[in-house]
Amino acid sequence: MRLNIILGDQLNWNSLLWQDVDKATDIFWMAEVAQASLQPASNKNRTVIFLSAMRHFAKEIEKKAFDVIYYRITDGFNSFSEVLTHTFHQHDITEIRCVLPGDYLVMQEIEHVVKQHRLKIDWLEDKHFIAKRSEFSQWLKQRKKPTMEYWYRHLRESRHILMEQDKPTGGQWNFDKSNRQSFAKHGPDPIKENPNYSVDDITQDVIDIVEKHFSQLPGKLDTFNWPVTRRQALIQLRHFIDHYLPSFGDYQDAMWTDQPFLYHARLSASLNLKLLDPLEVIDAAKEAYQKNKAPLNAVEGFIRQILGWREYVRGLYWAHRKDWLQFNALDAKRDLPEFYWTADTDMHCLHQAIKQIIDYGYGHHIQRLMVTGLFALLWQVAPKHVHQWYLGMYVDAVSWVEVPNTLGMSQYADGGIVGSKPYIASGAYINRMSNYCQHCPFDPKQASGDKACPFTTLYWYFIDQHNDLISHNPRLAMQAKNWEKKSHTEQHAIRERAAWLFQHIDKKHKDT
Repeated sequence: MRLNIILGDQLNWNSLLWQDVDKATDIFWMAEVAQASLQPASNKNRTVIFLSAMRHFAKEIEKKAFDVIYYRITDGFNSFSEVLTHTFHQHDITEIRCVLPGDYLVMQEIEHVVKQHRLKIDWLEDKHFIAKRSEFSQWLKQRKKPTMEYWYRHLRESRHILMEQDKPTGGQWNFDKSNRQSFAKHGPDPIKENPNYSVDDITQDVIDIVEKHFSQLPGKLDTFNWPVTRRQALIQLRHFIDHYLPSFGDYQDAMWTDQPFLYHARLSASLNLKLLDPLEVIDAAKEAYQKNKAPLNAVEGFIRQILGWREYVRGLYWAHRKDWLQFNALDAKRDLPEFYWTADTDMHCLHQAIKQIIDYGYGHHIQRLMVTGLFALLWQVAPKHVHQWYLGMYVDAVSWVEVPNTLGMSQYADGGIVGSKPYIASGAYINRMSNYCQHCPFDPKQASGDKACPFTTLYWYFIDQHNDLISHNPRLAMQAKNWEKKSHTEQHAIRERAAWLFQHIDKKHKDT
């Protein structure tokens, strides 16, 4: 009997698993394991999305008359090792196949238990991605220092995406300068409401299980409204293309109080579960441009996130798969503040960003990089702690995409593999890109004193602590010079305020 393992983020029919299937000898295997939700502790929304999507996919497999072994989380298995061992004892397995996981540790775990039972596993290429791992490896060998921009251009040219003969459509490769607008004082215009994905019996059963058996997990499920089937994911894609994409480019970096989603797609979870294929998403965006339904800056900016960044971080993840969790270039050692699990802080930007994560398991890329990620960086949190929080709290989090983005792009723990600099900023950036500061007791212009914005204080303190790194980075050298221009009195006041923050940050402002 041949066992075909389907992991929770491999819910696609365009897979090598479905080639050369013999219904007489092939059996498909899926398992919900408690470890995936508890280590690290996952947002309830994330757990429900994964389990519900898995159960819906298993039902589709059964409808096609394939044999399925499916273990539910209530069966009591904590790990893949446990449940695979049980399977090998219950069934006469002679062959094993699995598409390459998106998590190196999962691959190691499966390989270990398979070897223990004197079996071998055939790892299959993941056809979901646009580029093979080998293509990225070859490209990487040809470069002294990898950058996403040149990988993105390589894929644009080789796949002829947004190209006019050998030139990029519109005469330039990206439109970043057009994609950094903030909202006017009145905020965003009325935004089309997102589709409502009614909770069916399968999803409701999962919700009930999570609330009963995993009540300690963070998150709320009374607002659960995420696609868990390919049909729902396609509805979400069409809604984004028709209603959000035209404004996505202009406002993709903007934030606004009590507006968690704005013009963002909400497709990343569906893509990472493989309910959607990246090329079909790209094609939908291209078609919108070709039909004059969305401007080029929006379409290019959106496609770059999928074709460029998504494919890039996947390549980097596997290139450094054994090292990521050991990286700590800045020697950061602190714990995350408690408000990362409660949103109980007077810093309005962090309260907004974290509250919506708790409520929906969601934050867009700027909230992740320049609010929650930036504060963790300035707070000097141990990279592993930040990684565990990001992996658990966001509905779309899977290791291959989360690890490079968090440890590399956000925390600079890799020393510059993903990004060319630490992404640091004062409260002025958040003030420029949102209305958060208008509702906050802190002043983003002040770096010291009782009203000083913690982001601004810690920004200057970070520059002081890492002056050698920053002064020698071409993109940050001016910021180091600006610190040196400050008087000794001002520098001392900033250091004093930073020391106070490190002692009192988990206490709300009104209580101090």
